[in-house]
Amino acid sequence: AQGLSREGGLFVPEQFPHLPEGALEQMKDMTYQQRAAYVMGLYLEGFSQEELAGFAQKAYGPDKFDTPAVAPIRKVDDTTYCLELWHGPTCAFKDMALQCLPHFFSASAEKLREEGTLDHEFMILVATSGDTGKAALEGFKGVDGVSIGVLFPDGGVSDIQRKQMVTTTGDNVQVWAVRGNFDDCQTGVKHAFADEKFAEKLLDEYRIALSSANSINWGRLLPQVVYYISSYAELVAAGKIEAGCPIDVCVPTGNFGNILAAYYAKRMGLPVNKLICASNSNNVLTDFLATGTYDRNRPFHTTM
Repeated sequence: AQGLSREGGLFVPEQFPHLPEGALEQMKDMTYQQRAAYVMGLYLEGFSQEELAGFAQKAYGPDKFDTPAVAPIRKVDDTTYCLELWHGPTCAFKDMALQCLPHFFSASAEKLREEGTLDHEFMILVATSGDTGKAALEGFKGVDGVSIGVLFPDGGVSDIQRKQMVTTTGDNVQVWAVRGNFDDCQTGVKHAFADEKFAEKLLDEYRIALSSANSINWGRLLPQVVYYISSYAELVAAGKIEAGCPIDVCVPTGNFGNILAAYYAKRMGLPVNKLICASNSNNVLTDFLATGTYDRNRPFHTTM
């Protein structure tokens, strides 16, 4: 529910749970929803399997995703398969996480209220380069006890992304266009989170605390770990590989959350050999991995 840790860093697992022996063989006969509940249960000890199964069913059911497989795998050639992550309500891969996060969020808040450690509501503050904003708005619209505000760079998102965001219905949503680029939006959000006086004023006068739906929130990263493990189980089920056979994972990315989730899956014991970070001309992450220097002062390119 908190999103970002107090000093501004990420919440990360103290240790990675290891996939039990035979888990990948076991998961090959499961639905995507069952795999999601299984994998998330290895981390979320504060929730029962019944609760997690309920979240997964609501997040990935037929009223949200247009295929029972949720994230089907398509054959490209004999050694290459493509994982389709665009079957959710906004056609963005971020639906895979942002359809689940609101259920985590509401349930977590409710547990904290029952414990007597929470007596306020939340405002989700999101910076987006297009995908996260529309997927977060779709996930959180109409959720009780939570409002959501999204900042996007004016002229820096596609026309369909802008239209999806500014036409979102719901009494608990707000969207702002920012004169600047995505990093300006993200910096603004982080400054709001880091401003203790602002936080006190929000809490004292309005009984509201800020939280995040960006990939800085653990509730965003965990559902992304699921689809890497699920895709491996699919390959085993289809007889394309045997359980234990290593695969390479190539992720098209301008941000780190997606390939970080693949790395977490590897740390859990998923047989992954190489993690390949594929980038377009906005290659800040590729440059960072190659040079060790993160340069924020770089041009932004409008790409397809």
